[in-house]
Amino acid sequence: MKRETEWIRCPICGSKTRDKIREDTILKNFPLYCPKCKRETLIEVKDLQVTVIKEPDALDAEPMNE
Repeated sequence: MKRETEWIRCPICGSKTRDKIREDTILKNFPLYCPKCKRETLIEVKDLQVTVIKEPDALDAEPMNE
């Protein structure tokens, strides 16, 4: 029984990255790096569906309590 796998594509430029996912792969807050456009995107993966996580702007972020 062979599992379905596919390359993760960069959500910015659409080229293949160096990472593959299987149908049972689950990722949360994964920093996906694209070797072509040299950008990093935060993603989530479940059931071969890739979702881009929008990061809040630094100006809108709550201050950290120390």
